[in-house]
Amino acid sequence: MHYICLLTYVFVYSTAGLYLHEVPETKLEVDTSRGETLRINFDVTFPALPCSILSLDAMDVSGEQHLDVKHDIIKKRIDANGNAIESRQDGISAPKVEKLLQRHGGRLDHNETYCGSCYGAEVSEEDCCNSCEEVREAYRKIGWGMSNPDLIDQCKREGFLQRIKDEGGEGCNLYGFLEVNKVAGNFHFAPGKSFQKENVHVHDLLAFQKDSFNVRLYHSI
Repeated sequence: MHYICLLTYVFVYSTAGLYLHEVPETKLEVDTSRGETLRINFDVTFPALPCSILSLDAMDVSGEQHLDVKHDIIKKRIDANGNAIESRQDGISAPKVEKLLQRHGGRLDHNETYCGSCYGAEVSEEDCCNSCEEVREAYRKIGWGMSNPDLIDQCKREGFLQRIKDEGGEGCNLYGFLEVNKVAGNFHFAPGKSFQKENVHVHDLLAFQKDSFNVRLYHSI
């Protein structure tokens, strides 16, 4: 009788031990799918980096690059206390300018089309830059940095530098997703627009006229 009780106790104890303690099992599978993408969700907060100077880039070993990504992400301005100020799908947009520069000077009638200068960054004679953002993008595409936005009429009219100053002390929350190739690569958040210069990935920070940036972050992937 005592042996039966002892065996029963040992059986119950060992069974309970196996039930309560998980046994890890390692399993490796090869993803044989081709031509598919991987969705990466992200939610990151930079408490001391304004949305207007923050950009997102993605690149991989196949050579595919997506610079200053704006689709499928939301930028939310936050104040020094972490409270939301506003959200915009495509980052901080500039105020509308009633009249835009004509590249060759002079005044045009209201019925005519305005064409803003790209300040030497035009690829063809038909190219127009009708906002500060379009001038910055034209500069980025040919690998130029914008050293002084106040010398660009579109940026001056839109108050580009003043908006940067007004957002001093603010932070930014970015959330959304990226669709990336299933190959080695990276995506990163950084201040300034990026471009390729002699096969080197460079971020243009001259336009912000700042000596340093606080890029500490909190994240939830």
